[in-house]
Amino acid sequence: MIKSLYTRVVATFLAAILLGTVIGFVITFWEYREKLNETMHATLSNFSQDIVRIYEILSVDEANLYVSGMKQLNIYHVRIYDETGQFQSYGALNGQSPATVTMEQVKKVLGGETVRVDASAASPHLLGLPLNTEMGTKAMFVEQLTPPAASFNIKWLSSFVTYTLMAGSLLILVASIFLVRPIKKLTRATRQIAAGDFNVELNIKQQGEIGTLARSFEEMMHDLQQLEQMRRDFVSNVSHEVQSPLTSISGYAKALKHVSISDSERSRYLDIIIAEAERMSKLSDGLLKLSLLESQSQQLNPVSYSLDEQIRRVIVAIQPQWSARNISFELHLKAVTVTADYDLLNQVWTNIIGNSIKFSEDGGVIAVSLRQEAKNVAVQITDRGIGISAEDQKRIFERFFKADRSHSRKYGGSGMGLAIVKQIVSLHQGDLLVESELGRGTTITVALPMNIPSE
Repeated sequence: MIKSLYTRVVATFLAAILLGTVIGFVITFWEYREKLNETMHATLSNFSQDIVRIYEILSVDEANLYVSGMKQLNIYHVRIYDETGQFQSYGALNGQSPATVTMEQVKKVLGGETVRVDASAASPHLLGLPLNTEMGTKAMFVEQLTPPAASFNIKWLSSFVTYTLMAGSLLILVASIFLVRPIKKLTRATRQIAAGDFNVELNIKQQGEIGTLARSFEEMMHDLQQLEQMRRDFVSNVSHEVQSPLTSISGYAKALKHVSISDSERSRYLDIIIAEAERMSKLSDGLLKLSLLESQSQQLNPVSYSLDEQIRRVIVAIQPQWSARNISFELHLKAVTVTADYDLLNQVWTNIIGNSIKFSEDGGVIAVSLRQEAKNVAVQITDRGIGISAEDQKRIFERFFKADRSHSRKYGGSGMGLAIVKQIVSLHQGDLLVESELGRGTTITVALPMNIPSE
């Protein structure tokens, strides 16, 4: 079994050349065989008729002398038979075997018939004619020999084909090197990437299929590099997010073992342990939800419902969060009916409005508006809180990202909420727009199509 592409290319080329030559020869031979036979028989017949006329004009001795001196005898061999089967030949065979002539054929010719035998692998063209002489009728058989020129042409053609194959083989060997070289580069690059090394330079400038493959490979390599970086960041972030509550739980659990602490301290330690456990639970739940959404195993379940009523219900459901801080709402909700996944969009409004409450000042105001635009709806949620820097706005939808890490414990959260929001909106074929300024608040706009088709 041939495993090398280089060997396959060379072998395929040689096989194609040989097969093409054979097929071309066979087709040409079958196409021109009849014409060739007719041409050769015509020339053979003309020469034979000339000899017949010589014997009709001259005496036998003069005719024999004339025929023996004909220059055409270098390509023709003449045999003249009498009725006993004895014959007299004219012309040299040049090492070739003469065509077989049977007594039956001789008798036919002596009887006035013409005998014609086509050439075959074992016999050349043969023509038998009756020859009328002053000594009676005789049978003349003329065969066409392979001329020296034809022999030379065959040798020349054989040499030409041999040298053509040799030269072509050398050229294809060289060409295959350039053809296979980028494949070998891609193979080495694949091994490097499999080993975790993404610093690979292909430098393949070819066009066509190989160039397209190389560019696609470079794009894949870039994507894999980003994916690897995301994986490392993910492991680092998960480790960091999990380590913090685990450290707190471990520390306060050890503190509870001391019998000297007061009941109030013990209760405070337990509250912290419970809060950190809930934080880990939310983190785990957020990771699971995001994993389901990103793997697209989460199937949308579109239903028609009132979007403005859903937003009102979310605000009422989280009343303990905003009423405790004396935060109020300004609602501008137009009655709009949409077809979407009710539960998933419920998470979107809960996360965004929850963040607006979390980062607003006590006594602040959050404005929520809903408007319809052609076949889309836009929900705009605006707070007057701490705002987000322009640099952080580009990353707020990344998992685990927190815009203000110095106050992360104060505001809580795992950094998973907006990542989940982003994925849910994408599944609904919608868009997210963030506008924010430090110290002046944030506006998040969610644009969604009116109807999400059922899958």
